[in-house]
Amino acid sequence: MATRRTKRLGALIQAELALLLLKRIKEPRLKEVTITGVDVSPDLSQAKVFFSLLEESKVPEAIAGFQAAAPYLRRELAARLQIKTTPRLIPVYDDSMARGAEMDELIRKVREEDKAHAQDRGDEDVS
Repeated sequence: MATRRTKRLGALIQAELALLLLKRIKEPRLKEVTITGVDVSPDLSQAKVFFSLLEESKVPEAIAGFQAAAPYLRRELAARLQIKTTPRLIPVYDDSMARGAEMDELIRKVREEDKAHAQDRGDEDVS
């Protein structure tokens, strides 16, 4: 269960990581990464960094990029957040964006099929 402290620290880490990825990071495998959330463990020793990509095929590359940049990112977070211990960063792919797009596509198809069936039946109110 996340406490207010871990939620607040997660939000701070998310904001700082987003800025670092946008402005400071030189790792090419992380250029298209979007940080979607950070979940900090209760003992503050590790933080799961949830990220999304437009292309799912680049997920292994992005994870490798995170692992390569982890020492730099931790060092920068320690300097910026001024906390006693900086959590170890664990990259986790967040596929909710892809799942959401799939759901939108399914809903669109069902609506089109429903509209076609309504027209075949001769329903007057086809919207």
